[in-house]
Amino acid sequence: MMRSRWLLLAALAAFAAAFFALGGHRYLTFESIKQQQAAIEATYRSHPWQTVIGYFAFYVVVTAVSLPGAAAMTLVGGAVFGLGWGTLIVSFASSIGATLAFLAARFLLRDWVQQRFAAALQAINAGIARDGGFYLFTLRLIPVVPFFAINLALGLTPIRTWTFYWVSQLGMLAGTVVYVNAGTQLAAIQSPAGILSPGLVGAFVLLGVFPLVAKRLVDGARAGKVYARWTRPAKFERNLVVIGAGSAGLVAAYIAAAVKAKVTLIEKHRMGGDCLNTGCVPSKALLKSARVLAMIRRAREYGLRNASAEFDFAEVMERVQRVVQAVEPHDSVERYAGLGVECLRGDARITSPWTVEVQRDDGARQTLTTRAIVIAAGARPLVPPIPGLEQAGYLTSDTVWDLRKLPGRLVVLGGGPIGCELTQAFARFGARVTQVEMLPRILVREDPEVSEMLRARLASEGVDVRPNHRAKQVLVSGAEKVLVCEHESREVRIACDEILVAAGRVANTSGYGLEELGIPLSKARTVETNEYLQTIYPNIYACGDVVGPYQFTHTAAHQAWYASVNAMLGGLWRVRADYSVIPWATFTEPEVARVGLNESEARERNIAHEVTVYGIDDLDRAIADEEAHGLVKVLTVPGKDRILGVTIVGEHAGDLIAEFVAAMRHGLGMNKILATIHIYPTLAEANKYAAGAWKKAHAPQGLLRLVERYHAWRRG
Repeated sequence: MMRSRWLLLAALAAFAAAFFALGGHRYLTFESIKQQQAAIEATYRSHPWQTVIGYFAFYVVVTAVSLPGAAAMTLVGGAVFGLGWGTLIVSFASSIGATLAFLAARFLLRDWVQQRFAAALQAINAGIARDGGFYLFTLRLIPVVPFFAINLALGLTPIRTWTFYWVSQLGMLAGTVVYVNAGTQLAAIQSPAGILSPGLVGAFVLLGVFPLVAKRLVDGARAGKVYARWTRPAKFERNLVVIGAGSAGLVAAYIAAAVKAKVTLIEKHRMGGDCLNTGCVPSKALLKSARVLAMIRRAREYGLRNASAEFDFAEVMERVQRVVQAVEPHDSVERYAGLGVECLRGDARITSPWTVEVQRDDGARQTLTTRAIVIAAGARPLVPPIPGLEQAGYLTSDTVWDLRKLPGRLVVLGGGPIGCELTQAFARFGARVTQVEMLPRILVREDPEVSEMLRARLASEGVDVRPNHRAKQVLVSGAEKVLVCEHESREVRIACDEILVAAGRVANTSGYGLEELGIPLSKARTVETNEYLQTIYPNIYACGDVVGPYQFTHTAAHQAWYASVNAMLGGLWRVRADYSVIPWATFTEPEVARVGLNESEARERNIAHEVTVYGIDDLDRAIADEEAHGLVKVLTVPGKDRILGVTIVGEHAGDLIAEFVAAMRHGLGMNKILATIHIYPTLAEANKYAAGAWKKAHAPQGLLRLVERYHAWRRG
């Protein structure tokens, strides 16, 4: 494939070079055509079909190779063939030639451009896939945009070839008619510039804007359709109603209040949502207590002869609740009321695109009218339909916090981040934990060696990790529960006291009016939105876990900004949600943090990359802390320092990754990280040393050999 590309590129370059070297460009100037007009017309009268075929073929070639002269060739078409035939011939010749140029650019450059600028092109590709025909039609109608540039640029995008051809044929027709008509009056025209008067250019620009206006009108018509069965209130009591007071809902309400909008936030359970009450905050508190125990057990590694700790699991869980209570004021009704947000407690139901009914805890029913609605209903633990599980009873990441007695034997269903974190925590408290994962390895979204590092650590702490085990049934025998799994076509039974289901999370999409309004769900069973986070109703937005694709607190807040801002702007201006640089971390020990591509994804997507790995076992601070394990793994563009993705495994990986997140977000490469002073001795030096390893691999060997000779010469 690469050889074919080089051959085609060489052929095109040779043709263009020969064309100019032999003076072909002189025959395509306006002056030359005027001088040869009579001779061309005489040839046409004596050999009409040969002239048409020759002209058509030459026009196609000139356009396909993107040579200058298409405008002059069009004038020839009008002068020789007249308005009707000239328009017909030029229209097809120009469209075919443009499509050939489009295909050449696609064959030669598209793969490289798409790989090189993958992150930046995501939004453009999505827009072209959806509305490419509109964009192309607009560009074709405006003659101030060079057509050859359009041909080459569109070849680098995912637009379909047939779409490119027929839209080009239609879009270039108006300009073709103008130029062909001018060609019929060739003798009277003094220069090509005289063809396009300011008024005519203005008319073309208006024509170019028309598809965009038409698109807005079509969007408006679609919106009118979905709104047709609803009665719009004469006025609105509020600018925004937010359903759900988790991370996404709190941020959306905060932003609306900050710009002095009247906003109401409705929560049926507890302010702060899952993150505060059953997710991030309690889990990190539990992990910290478990880690202190693990550190005490490692006392000899730190030169301490003996250390031990006594604990009561119930007291540990009470501490978890104290931490939740300490953080609670940050997400409280009092705080948000002070910021200007009206907070209501109760069940919300969207009853029309502009009304939300609230069944309040005190029994009162209230209907709110609002210009816009933001759905931030969150998600809940996914419980697989395993026969017998419901009857046996189980724990989830929502209910595990009610435990006050440590299970002697615990089965954790799931090898994702939540499952791994809770597996390690309970194992460190002394539970005999079996982790069951139906996929070939835990943390399957990470690279295989990363998964293996964590698996080995869990195994060293007594966890029985069981990949490739599919849960089939749960049996109850007295006080004992038995999980029946299938492994390599045979049945495996695992006895336990409790089962903790950590198989992922599912969006909350029922119970608040989506069905009645006909708001569709995606294939992932999340609320379907466009890139502006709008549902099929342009004034109803959704964000956070209820939308996905990332179910993290920080991405929920990130999406909430877009949803709230777009809702406040009321359709005057919209901002596309940006997912180009999304980091995440699994807070096990060792921590696993990632941003951008990992090696497995780059290979699957056939994205060219280089890998640089720095082993943290070499880092002074990690050695001093007895935490000399893990790695910093960086993917870069081949031969360049631009960062495609980073994975960090080790102490405080979730903190260390921030430097790479900032670098990727703001276009800084490995050279900039290497040039940044990092305090010694810190774990953050691992990032600098990774950049150093990249630099060493890209050292200019030829130059270094010359420098070596220079130094030898200086020594005499």
